[in-house]
Amino acid sequence: MSCRIDRSVDAENFVVLFISGRVTGEHVEMLRGVLRQESSGFAIDLKHVFFVDREGVKLLALSEASGTELRNCPPYIREWVTRERSET
Repeated sequence: MSCRIDRSVDAENFVVLFISGRVTGEHVEMLRGVLRQESSGFAIDLKHVFFVDREGVKLLALSEASGTELRNCPPYIREWVTRERSET
């Protein structure tokens, strides 16, 4: 399975990117491009992500450090992102 991104905008024009599947090195550049297209605050919902590799974790940690909210982050991903942020 690959990485899928669905974009939702609420009544206050707040964007949520719903990611599902796998976030691996082969998907990181595509995901990075999608994140760059967002001009204002947004959140990333990870409820349906079942696998993230090191490159994906680095991107998520960098996004969170830049102010992006990570929603519904599975515990193992949350732990890895937290560890990555503390190392950088």
